[in-house]
Amino acid sequence: MKSEMEDPLMVQIQLDHHHQSPPSSTYTFTKPKSKPTKSIILKMVASVAITLGLLFVFYSILFSVLEWRSSYRYSVVIDAGSSGSRIHVFRYWIESGKQVLDFGEENYGSLKLSPGLSSYADNPEGASASVTELVEFAKGRVPVGMLEKSEIRLMATAGMRLLEVSVQEQILQVIRGVLRSSGFKFQDEWASVISGSDEGVYAWVVANYAIGSLGGDPLQTTGIVELGGASAQVTFVSSEVVPPKFSRTISYGNVAYKLYSHSFLHYGQDAAEEELLESLQNSVANSTEDGIVTDPCTPKGYIFDKSSLKNSSVQATGNFNECRSATFAMLQEGKENCAYKHCSIGSTFTPDLQ
Repeated sequence: MKSEMEDPLMVQIQLDHHHQSPPSSTYTFTKPKSKPTKSIILKMVASVAITLGLLFVFYSILFSVLEWRSSYRYSVVIDAGSSGSRIHVFRYWIESGKQVLDFGEENYGSLKLSPGLSSYADNPEGASASVTELVEFAKGRVPVGMLEKSEIRLMATAGMRLLEVSVQEQILQVIRGVLRSSGFKFQDEWASVISGSDEGVYAWVVANYAIGSLGGDPLQTTGIVELGGASAQVTFVSSEVVPPKFSRTISYGNVAYKLYSHSFLHYGQDAAEEELLESLQNSVANSTEDGIVTDPCTPKGYIFDKSSLKNSSVQATGNFNECRSATFAMLQEGKENCAYKHCSIGSTFTPDLQ
């Protein structure tokens, strides 16, 4: 005869008789053969505690990952240069109260369209299509639910600076209309023509952020020469006393950086090339007996677009020494009007390099 502890426990679940249901089911549970010992109970408690602990850790990690992923933020910047407009879409997150940027493929995207906004001087409304295409690209990288939380800004540079202020404003009004209706977070003042000095400072910050020199000794930072299409920006830390017109101070953490920053209009790659070519065409010394102008700064054999020439033929000679001399002479134009201790380019003050 089996002991009572060994008898199976029969439990019958009776269903509600007022409803048509399948027959009631019977579940069998076997009683334990003996009472669990203290050590077994402790092991069971420990096992349950460990399981609960692992579940807690698992869900903590899961929710923190989900929260981290959902905490992505987005920012959009349109760099409107002279030769074209490029949109930059950044995805970043916050760690310890600081923005963390990763320029990998998943976190950064860009698209450039030509021509630049300044080419719409005679047709400001034409700028709308170009900016709209850039905005659509950004929308493809930013989740719909994040659009109204993500700022979009447009910074126009040297190409627009060459236009009359009234023309600049006409083009900007068209652009602002596009950005206001884009779905992104936008304010009218976020679309503007920035100064050449600001452009240089932005480039300096980006370069030194990339190489990791921000936050340290100012004299250990790296100066930049940013060569655009219509202007060239020169920005670096100087130990000299810099006239207020060229002086900018920025802070990063507890470190203040006193910068020299200036934008040399007409000295961007495209503008400088045009100016040099015009100077060569006006110089008898650079012309042959047949009236052909020789260009020492263009590789020999290059064929020029005749529509860009001014009533003459140009022959590329590719002579480095002559090119350097011609370029140096162009950079020295107006130096006799220098009102400062020293001027390296024209009549513009430039500190000595460290």
